[in-house]
Amino acid sequence: MLSNPHHNDIFDRLRNGETIAYNDPEAFKLRDASFATKKLLVQLNNAHDPQEIRDLLRQITASEIDGSVAVFTPFYINYGKHTKIGKNVFINFDCVFLDLGGIIIEDNVLIAPKVSLLSEGHPVNPNDRQSLVPGRIHIKKNAWIGAGVTILPGVTIGENAVVAAGAVVSKDVPANTVVGGVPAKMIKTIQ
Repeated sequence: MLSNPHHNDIFDRLRNGETIAYNDPEAFKLRDASFATKKLLVQLNNAHDPQEIRDLLRQITASEIDGSVAVFTPFYINYGKHTKIGKNVFINFDCVFLDLGGIIIEDNVLIAPKVSLLSEGHPVNPNDRQSLVPGRIHIKKNAWIGAGVTILPGVTIGENAVVAAGAVVSKDVPANTVVGGVPAKMIKTIQ
């Protein structure tokens, strides 16, 4: 059977927000891609030179990583090619990115230790729970994501926003605000 050149593969469908059923004929590609990424992650997490870490991150994300980007390892990502990282971004130790739904990190973002950016989830209905539901995460310029924060699928963090340590963010965060708690709620506006 010839493949249809107009048919989007499973990664395009995820990036476009399509829910992927557990029995999708291309589902095997997700695990294969994750194992290929893991191979590069082993190298990245054993590297000590910042340039080598950026070079490996370029391979993992298949995108440009500016020389101003700093990543402290260990760092974990399940796919990589749906993550875009701007300039002057700092990612501290022990962060987890699940990026099948897409992760965009704009310039000058600070990400503290143990932050989880989870751009994919599962339906609540147990009959469909094995399906994968993507939702792009977008962190805008100058945002600061505190230690131990979890950002859930489909969330945008506004420009200059601060997410306090330990927060679980399930809704968009407006620009120039501080949010915290579980679930995250507005604490104050930044003047």
